[in-house]
Amino acid sequence: MTEILSNYTPEELMAVVISREIRDFETIGVGAASPIPAAGCILAEQMQAPHATIIILGSKEYYPFPSGTSALHFLAQRGEMDLFFLSGIQIDRQGNINLHVIGDYQAPQVRLPGAYGSAMLYYMAHRVILFRTEHTRRTFVEKVDFVTAAGVTPKSVYREGGPTLVVTPKALMAWDQQGKEWVLQAVTPGSSVEEVKENTGFNLKISKSVRMTPRPTERELLLLRTVVREKLERIYPDFAEKKILPR
Repeated sequence: MTEILSNYTPEELMAVVISREIRDFETIGVGAASPIPAAGCILAEQMQAPHATIIILGSKEYYPFPSGTSALHFLAQRGEMDLFFLSGIQIDRQGNINLHVIGDYQAPQVRLPGAYGSAMLYYMAHRVILFRTEHTRRTFVEKVDFVTAAGVTPKSVYREGGPTLVVTPKALMAWDQQGKEWVLQAVTPGSSVEEVKENTGFNLKISKSVRMTPRPTERELLLLRTVVREKLERIYPDFAEKKILPR
């Protein structure tokens, strides 16, 4: 195995995993603090999705609206957002995410920035991929301390889409639409089913066909470290320098 294929950061692996989920001709939204999905989207544009419309908050090249507007949110409200990415300080087995507080809401241990439209985007984007760079029991919990955005809603509530996947450095978890819970679909190189289970704070359902995530290809890493890195430097310079390896 060549050096480029055996040496990559967890963030590079996550970006590659995300890029493989992106389809050509989709309209995709990326939030202002989401460098890993941004890297994945730009990589997909260079690979299999050259006609995708990519919208990245905080970018000049990938933001086709007047700066400071809520046009991305309006796009989602019209049902025109195919894919969006969300994260949370906590994610639970029912797909709820928490971006507000750790502990009791009235007297929290930590108070976080909040949602910035996440609840609406979780409902209105046709697909939502969650991501988290930390896969531990304090992140993946049985029940979040505060529901910023709900993974499951009553049938009477209109919803265009919802959760589909969670991408972490250890695993890829898919959403079971029938059971309304996460299912372990794949483990990343260097991890295992047992390790993922031990670091998940709820009884994680395991797919009968759980697999190993394919390693990044030489072409994926080359594009990530050249074209994608150059574009990321204009949006997330610190991330591009520290998390994307040089060519």
